[in-house]
Amino acid sequence: MEEMQTPEEKAMSIQSELSCLTASLSSDSSPIGDWKIAKVQEYALAGIEAPYDIAELHVQRQAVRDRINELRAELAALEPAG
Repeated sequence: MEEMQTPEEKAMSIQSELSCLTASLSSDSSPIGDWKIAKVQEYALAGIEAPYDIAELHVQRQAVRDRINELRAELAALEPAG
């Protein structure tokens, strides 16, 4: 049985996940990082076939963005009104 988290603990947990997800989009060591987008653009400008499947990369990155948006909505719902 899971313990109930306080709103503060829940917010910290959400912030932690948000940080990880945001980093996954920008990190140069992430398999879905911005560096792959830059590499695809570089190849396209050079007229060379891209080394990555840009459609699949987009799907993976969009799933992360969708989760980020969900978490931001959860975080906003935890904030006191006023």
